[in-house]
Amino acid sequence: MVYKRFSIGITVRICLIIICLYLGIWLFYAQNLWLAPTILGLIVVVLAGEMIYYVNSINHKLARFLDSIRFLDFSSSFTSDSKMGGSFREVNKAFNEVMDVFKQTRAEKEEQMLFLQVIIQHINTGIISFNSEGKIGVINNAAKHLLQIPQFRDIKDLGKLSTKLLKEVIELKPGQRISFKVNNGLHLIIQSASLKMGGQSWTLLSLQNINAELQSNELEAWQNLTKVLRHEIMNSITPISSLVESLRTILDEDSYVQQEGFLIKKDGFQDIQEGLDTIANRSKGLVNFVNAYRDYTSIPEPKKELVSVKILFEQVLGLMREELKASKVDVQTEIIPQDLEVLCDPDQITMILINLVKNASESIQNQADRTICLKALGQGDMGTLIQVEDHGPGIIPEAQERIFVPFYTTKRTGSGIGLAISRQIMNLHRGSLQVSSVPNERTVFTLSFR
Repeated sequence: MVYKRFSIGITVRICLIIICLYLGIWLFYAQNLWLAPTILGLIVVVLAGEMIYYVNSINHKLARFLDSIRFLDFSSSFTSDSKMGGSFREVNKAFNEVMDVFKQTRAEKEEQMLFLQVIIQHINTGIISFNSEGKIGVINNAAKHLLQIPQFRDIKDLGKLSTKLLKEVIELKPGQRISFKVNNGLHLIIQSASLKMGGQSWTLLSLQNINAELQSNELEAWQNLTKVLRHEIMNSITPISSLVESLRTILDEDSYVQQEGFLIKKDGFQDIQEGLDTIANRSKGLVNFVNAYRDYTSIPEPKKELVSVKILFEQVLGLMREELKASKVDVQTEIIPQDLEVLCDPDQITMILINLVKNASESIQNQADRTICLKALGQGDMGTLIQVEDHGPGIIPEAQERIFVPFYTTKRTGSGIGLAISRQIMNLHRGSLQVSSVPNERTVFTLSFR
């Protein structure tokens, strides 16, 4: 409607200018008059000026409206100009309505930002954001309390706490997390995320101090370990002590003092031999248990390098070729993408995969389907997954977490240390080892690299 009125107004003014020009020219040349054409010429100038003012007025208002939006100044208001008549009342009204909407939207946005700031400042998790230049954008009270760094304005100030921590944070990719222990008793879990805001790239860090939880878990772990050690040691010491008492009784009852020494009955001698053999075997078992514990507690730091998953799988299957052939087990491999690489210690990961494939092979010995699937999947920034899958009897839900406890085993033979060591190796790689199992359907062990 406004546009229609504007068009009519411009058309009328142009028509009047054309009529005045035509009439003035006709009067000057046809009637040989000069006063009337002069007056008509002045009228044309007035009409042209008025038309220019008419057009520029709306342009000025539109420019002022756009400037208000660009500079976020929503205090402007638009009123009708009496010189322009009622043509642009609807334009002024529309401008004012849009400005009111912007005002309301801005007020709501400011309320939401204030609400978010209050939440960020009151949560227990430390929050830090910094841009590509390292300038700190947001840092909440929890982060300040954790780090205790005065005038924390640049991410490089993190080097005041630990240069190694600064280096790891800078190298941290979006979606990754690290665990870092600081000398002042902090044990931080730091997770990274990326976002774009205001045309800049920002990195968002979340920090949690897990020192208290670790101490609680450490105490529980020591209690569980004490139970395991007590159980194993008592299982060995009790029969040894009992046998020693029995052997002493045999010596007392079946031995006789002679001039040159002692004489022992044949039956008593055989009992002593059997008892000593039992003590020797049990002592050997106790030594093996201690050695297994030593292996679990002395895993070296991984020496990481980029390794082709295809070559890694080939090495594992090459080392186990004869064993798998003897067990009549078929291993199928799947790698997506084919040129997938993983950052790891190849020797340690090979040991994990051999252990998992061996366990899977043993679990399907009585199955018709003796197939093991060895899979690898690249997930970009989310890391890499390597899975060992079999369709054996599976693991009951109650045992799925216990199998990673040192010295716990569901097999008749074995120390129960293999999966515990495997999980610890993955923890040293800053990854994880998990299991999912549906009894009598399938079991999948998953190595997650981040």
